[in-house]
Amino acid sequence: MAKKKYKFNPDTLSYERVGISFKEKSGKILTYLSSSLALALIMVVVFLNFYETPRSKALKRENQQLLSQYELMSRDIDRIENVLTELQQRDDNIYRVIFEADPIPSSVRKAGFGGANNYSHLENLNNSKLIVETARKIDVLAKEAYIQSKSYDEVLAMALNKETMLASIPAVMPVANEDLKRTASGWGYRIHPIYKVRKMHYGMDFTAPVGTPVYSTGDGTVVEVSGSKRSRSGYGLMLKVDHGFGYETIYAHLNAFNVRQGQKVKRGDVIGYVGNTGGSTAPHLHYEVHRNGSAVNPQHYYFKDLTPQEYERMIAISSNIGQTLD
Repeated sequence: MAKKKYKFNPDTLSYERVGISFKEKSGKILTYLSSSLALALIMVVVFLNFYETPRSKALKRENQQLLSQYELMSRDIDRIENVLTELQQRDDNIYRVIFEADPIPSSVRKAGFGGANNYSHLENLNNSKLIVETARKIDVLAKEAYIQSKSYDEVLAMALNKETMLASIPAVMPVANEDLKRTASGWGYRIHPIYKVRKMHYGMDFTAPVGTPVYSTGDGTVVEVSGSKRSRSGYGLMLKVDHGFGYETIYAHLNAFNVRQGQKVKRGDVIGYVGNTGGSTAPHLHYEVHRNGSAVNPQHYYFKDLTPQEYERMIAISSNIGQTLD
């Protein structure tokens, strides 16, 4: 207990008790509270900077675990990406080649990425670079996996339709040519028989007497029957067969037709007869193969009726003739 203080009063010649005013008491209390509060704040700052609470330790461990999981996830995504790339290469270079289908362009597989930043809402997070990169990889993989799945749906449909496709591809010669003696001018630049200038010959010529049967080289539909015997230019009497799967064949300089427009034909059906109509200088058949709207070399499609040795001989014969018959 604090001692009571007294002061001598010379006027009264007595000791009087000394009291503390309310203002002084209030000042001392405020000073004490301020000092205590400042000390408490200092202690809290020191504690928070140098000591960790159990909760902060748990959060730190959790963050570290999450960071490790992101890194592992990123490695797994890289491995999945490698597998998907291999599947895409097999799809484009094996499966689609087998079924005569065009590969999927890289611009289609990678479409929809880049440009606008779709990950700005993640950039204010801790380790945002890793999080954004992982999110971007997942989005890219999801899009590419979807495109690949649709591609396999197409490949499956082509596989189920393989028998029809193989029967439709123009795979035989359009005239009976077992000894190959009817092989005339082939694909490439040749001297035009009338104009005597070097021109591209978009097909193959087969010499044969007028009236020799002409065969459809694959299953399909006759889509054009045109021309005139009296015409002395162009293809003369001409047939076009649509085989589907991007293939069309043209048979020109005919003497007569054996089919009508819209008629379904099978490989080996007689569709017309060799003639000498149009811009032809001798009886022969001019034969073309078109793939996806462009003329292609017919000699690549005689795999159904020629042995490798016969094929090489046919190529040599057609290449040695420097002038066409039309």
